Amino acid sequence: MTRATVKGRGASFNPKNRFETLALEKAPEGFSEYFEDPEEGRSILTKFYVDQSRSILAKNDSPDIGFTYSVNPYRGCEHGCIYCYARPTHEYLGFSSGLDFETKIMVKPAAAVLLDEQLSRSSWQPQTVMLSGDTDCYQPIEKKLQITRRCLEVFLEHRNPVSIVTKNALVQRDADILRELASMNLVTVTISITSLNHDLIRKMEPRTSIPAKRLETINTLTKQGIPVAINACPIIPGLNDVEIPSILEASSRCGARHAGYAIVRLPNSVKDLFVDWLKRELPDRASTILNRIREVRNGKLTCADFGKRLNGEGQLAETIEQLFQTSCKRLSLNESKLTLSTSLFRRTTTPQINLF
Repeated sequence: MTRATVKGRGASFNPKNRFETLALEKAPEGFSEYFEDPEEGRSILTKFYVDQSRSILAKNDSPDIGFTYSVNPYRGCEHGCIYCYARPTHEYLGFSSGLDFETKIMVKPAAAVLLDEQLSRSSWQPQTVMLSGDTDCYQPIEKKLQITRRCLEVFLEHRNPVSIVTKNALVQRDADILRELASMNLVTVTISITSLNHDLIRKMEPRTSIPAKRLETINTLTKQGIPVAINACPIIPGLNDVEIPSILEASSRCGARHAGYAIVRLPNSVKDLFVDWLKRELPDRASTILNRIREVRNGKLTCADFGKRLNGEGQLAETIEQLFQTSCKRLSLNESKLTLSTSLFRRTTTPQINLF
């Protein structure tokens, strides 16, 4: 069954939470007047909840990820990217990975205070921290709450290197802090661009910045001496793999000097959400795209194996890799390695940071 599009959202429904025995279902026929339908025929508002976590640095033990610690000021993401591999993490909170992931957002108002405390500990070894590792640290609510900005102020105070990845042009707001960090070789910003097709992005990543704004962000930041990389991610075989050269070329023209990519993976319920989205938005291409994904995933739609999950396997995966590497070489991308400094780190005690 193909579901109706929910305006402004990537998912069109809430798949069952694999950890919960209770699930939200449609009202039984003849009894609908006694039930509130949370989906059809009405706008779905975003709700925010305070996350009371008492630590903020999350440790990564995946050998194919280039960082050990990350900071996620938010859990869930209003951007609504239909393919997001982080969607299933919402199930640990008792929510669904579908509409709940986009509309029920956990926020960490104490993130900067917790970060300051952890960087001040004698046990902390200065190293690059990823901001964010799962959901976007510059999703729309950040414009009001400024949690990410306060975290950047803590990184600057401690002179601890930080690497940012985002799809939102809101990162330009913090150019003043980023300039200071960049002057000491303490920051990189990575802009993710999945496609240059405006209409496709509006369907696939409904509340992210449009491609033109992301390119503008690369240009704006690099002109201020802030190093910016481009992440062509995720590459969805049969959909946007042919755009790799054009994405890299446009980003290079705007000042990016480093690039990366990863092939889409659809773990757990993300598979059902993505298949539903394809049939809804691209019905004529759905079977071809799914077959191409299976071709790089050994007949499946996802892969959790280290060494294979990011770039896939098989002939098509090798062709994508070659296209990426050839394009990088032509555009003089990745000619040097981005290495941030840890030599300036200082274990200072800062005044208590205001939460709001």
